[in-house]
Amino acid sequence: MKAPLTGTYGHGSENDFIIFFDPDDQNNLSSNQTAAVCNRQSGIGADGLIRITKPDGKWFMDYRNADGSLAEMCGNGIRVMARYLVERGHQAAGIFSILTRDGAKYLSADVAGDISVNMGQVEIIDGPVTATNNGKAWSGYHLSMGNPHAVVFVDSLDDIGDLKDPPVVRPKEDYPEGVNVEFVQFLANGELAMRVHERGSGETRSCGTGTCAVALAATVKKGLKLPAKWVINPPGGRLIVELDLHSNATLTGPAVLISDHDLEPYLG
Repeated sequence: MKAPLTGTYGHGSENDFIIFFDPDDQNNLSSNQTAAVCNRQSGIGADGLIRITKPDGKWFMDYRNADGSLAEMCGNGIRVMARYLVERGHQAAGIFSILTRDGAKYLSADVAGDISVNMGQVEIIDGPVTATNNGKAWSGYHLSMGNPHAVVFVDSLDDIGDLKDPPVVRPKEDYPEGVNVEFVQFLANGELAMRVHERGSGETRSCGTGTCAVALAATVKKGLKLPAKWVINPPGGRLIVELDLHSNATLTGPAVLISDHDLEPYLG
């Protein structure tokens, strides 16, 4: 009898995912199947799906956005994947690597507590960026974390309005496959608050690569020197980003597994 296909629902600072353990690479879900699983009205509901495979004896993160489109990687998602591997006994706790479409990432994960991941270098790209939403426009920064980000700073997150639809970001030609847009407010206590619209997923409660992009943009905006450390507060919770002298980012935050679900009803 064929074993059922099971997905595990979990989240990192309320950025939520379905984890699908497929180490032998036998079930490459289609974009439509992924979108059906992630649909919040008719599926299980999540910001994305992570299929775990193990080609050549190394863990690989096959990440897809909620609409089924491929993504390079996800900072919150890779921590949830690490939590799954350790908690389910597939990987010993400690420091280990996970391959992504943006290269290998190294994590430090115990059986409980926050998980840290070396996200690699945050790159700031020359040229002005403008994001428009709710009839208002803000200038900001174009950054890359292996995936594209437009980071703008606002006086108040309340000014942004609804983020159901993608903000208009220009120059449009810089983002042929879309862009993640972060709106950031400096707080009186020296921390940052943010909201994010992720390409392929809409507004999410948090974004790991986005917080890393925000950390470098805030450092530049304030005229600070590296290394730098920022506490960033998306709606879903508190994350810490540390940047070294070369703008390599380490992201630290929670990762939680919630429940297992049968995927078969959503695969068609």
